This record gives sequence, C-alpha cells and structure tokens, in this order.
Amino acid sequence: MTIAPDLPATDARIGTDCGCPEMRGLSRRGVLQGAGLAGLTYAVGSTVVSMSPAAAAGTASSMGTNTIVVLSLRGAADGLSLVVPHADPAYYASRPTIAIPKASLLAADSAFGLHPNLAPLLPLWNAGKLAAVHATGLAVANRSHFSAMEELEDADPGSKLRVGWLNRLLGTDDQTSPLQGLAVGDITTQFYGPQPVMSFSSLEEAEIAGDDKWDPTHQRVRSLHKAWDASKSPMAAAFRSTMAAVDGLAPAKAQADTSAAFPDTDLGRALASVSRTVRGKVGVGVVTVDQGDWDMHTDLGTLTRGRMIDNVTDLAGSIAAFFADLGPLADSVTLVTISEFGRRVVENSNAGLDHGWGNVMFLAGAGVKGGTYYGTWPGLKNSLDADLTVTTDYRSVLAEIVRTRTSASLATVFPGFTPTPIGAMRSS
Repeated sequence: MTIAPDLPATDARIGTDCGCPEMRGLSRRGVLQGAGLAGLTYAVGSTVVSMSPAAAAGTASSMGTNTIVVLSLRGAADGLSLVVPHADPAYYASRPTIAIPKASLLAADSAFGLHPNLAPLLPLWNAGKLAAVHATGLAVANRSHFSAMEELEDADPGSKLRVGWLNRLLGTDDQTSPLQGLAVGDITTQFYGPQPVMSFSSLEEAEIAGDDKWDPTHQRVRSLHKAWDASKSPMAAAFRSTMAAVDGLAPAKAQADTSAAFPDTDLGRALASVSRTVRGKVGVGVVTVDQGDWDMHTDLGTLTRGRMIDNVTDLAGSIAAFFADLGPLADSVTLVTISEFGRRVVENSNAGLDHGWGNVMFLAGAGVKGGTYYGTWPGLKNSLDADLTVTTDYRSVLAEIVRTRTSASLATVFPGFTPTPIGAMRSS
C-alpha cells in the first residue's frame, strides 16, 4: 500500500512576504509544519513514520557512525549576499543600495568574502571545517519554488518515480534503526519513497499520543499493542516501527537539554533537537532541517536593517551552536546547506531580488576541507534579467559528501549522473 500525495498547494515552509503568487498567505514559521509523505503513514501525536510494506532490517549500514545533516534554505536564498563576489565589478554596479561593502566582508580572499553576520562561523572557517561552493544549482533554471524544490530533492531528472535522493541513500542500507532517516519538521521530497523515515517537531514531542501524565498506567499504549501486535497488516507494521522509533529515542531524551545555548528560533530549536539526538547515539544517519523565509523580493536590506541580516544571523548562530553542542561527536557530522535556486544579479525597485538561478552551498563539519571557496566563477552581468550562471551541478556537491562519508553507490543515489570533482571533502 502506497500513499503518494502531491505537495500541498500551501506550503508552510516559505514566508508570507515573498511576493510570489504561489506563496501568498503562508505561514512564516519555517520548519515545524506538516507535509505529505510517500509510503504507508502512521502518525502518533507529533511523531510520523513512513513505512514501506517491508522495511529493511539487518546489521550493515552504509553510513557507519557518520551523520549527514541537510539544511534547506527555503524560499531561494541570495548566494551573492551570503558569499559576496567583491572582485566582480558587476556585483556593485547592479546593487546600488543592497551591496555589501568589501571592507565589511569576513574571510575575504582575492575574489570572495563572507557576509559579516556569518561571524559566528568564523571559528569553523579558520579551523578548516567550513567551506563554500559558489555558482551551484540545477542544470537548467527553474524559477518555480515548488517545482524547483521537488526537482532538486528528487535529483533524478526525467524519472517518473517520486523518490527523493535521501530515500535512495537510505535504500542502500540494511538499516539497523528505524531512526536512520530523521526529518525535524516536514518530511520533504528528498525523503519521499519506500524507505522508512521518522519525523518530529521536537525531540520532547516525539511520543505516542495520549501516553502522558494523564494516563500513568499506559492503558492507551496497551490497547494499541492489543490491537496491532498480532496483526500482519501494513498498518500493524507501521505501528510496530513507530513504537520502536519512539522507544529508540530514549537515549537521546536522556541527554542534557542544551537548547538555551541555541538561538531562540525555529532553526535554533530544530538543531538543538538534532544535536541531542545525535549525542544519544540512536543510529541516526541522515537528518533534514528547514530554515524558511528566504524569498526576499522586497526589503532585503543593508548591514543595519532588513530581512537578510536577520536570516543570516539566525543561520550562523544556529550552525555554530550546533557544532559546539556536539562536542567530540562533531567529528562524525557533516552539514550541507541547499536552496532551490538563487536570486537575480540586479536588485529590483523594492530593494529586493527576484528569482534567479545559481547559488552558493556551505559545507561544515566532518570531512570538509574548509577555509576556502570552491567552484568555477562565471562572472556577472549588470543587466535586468541576468542570473548567476550555474557552473557546478548541485548534485556534484552532494555526491562528494555521499562518496566520502558513506559507502553508498553514487549510481543508486544519483542515477545517470556523473559528478564533477570539487575537492571540498576528504575521503574517510
């Protein structure tokens, strides 16, 4: 039995101020809303597990003890503000009010520099554990948020199968844990498919509905066991997997709650839950987290005000707190950022940026050859419809992480694709 609903017509991952007709009227919360998922679904409280009819089981894992965290910047972040091409004169000519002065940039080399509000990430950069790959994205421009998200997360152009690249990565495992794939917030397209995936809004809320202080003798859970334990139906299998996943989170919940050390934002709270789960050593191999509201058609702002500085401050503070909180386990966690597309080169009349093409991706943590900028710079044009041209297919970045941090087959995870070597990751 398979349920594969389309993405909802309204998607709570993107903000209300984007100016896009397809995005109007949506919540700005960013990461803690529900979404459709593929596979048989069993929902208990805020916990959701998607189950295939025959979930994998075994003793081997292509992930080993490594964890990959995919942080999606929903709404199409402006990579030219995050990593500024200060040596390209078209950048300053095309952005008379929102360009970031060269003198304010961090970690500047002869071509690029970081947005100054990324300062919390400088220790990672200087330690060689943070890198940026510029001019990345889809091979062909796609300026529709939902269509681009799905194309990006399927990572299998031309396929009629609705299976995300992370679900295919999980499919290379004989999984030892129902927590191998974890979405903190929405289960998005990259996890769609037959492999089981768990989702929760926060670690504390990952529980069986009704199994709380109002039912101290656990009668509700006993009733569920009575109804499903002896059944061979797919729903019974989903229930058992859900119970195993919730029970399996006990070591994570036993870890110290350090959320006060993170920004008090959706992203900060989500990464606090991820860190606590990883510290619990419960078998998580792949995690997805969203940060929404990057669709800045208006009021992108300057270095003293506007929407960009708020998002960049949240992004940098949350990632820095995450790696600090992991302690020694930071050596087993690799984080990558991704966004569905970038923004136009030229600012619009509302001091914002319209939908573009190329973008930047950050890599942080284990295996990263950091402290430098990667990619092939195509140059910018100061013309109305100019884009940052994509010179590195985003799949090449993801493939390098998969190749160096897992034993999975790239041909399975990215069918029909031959990656271009980037050199941003060390082999395990």
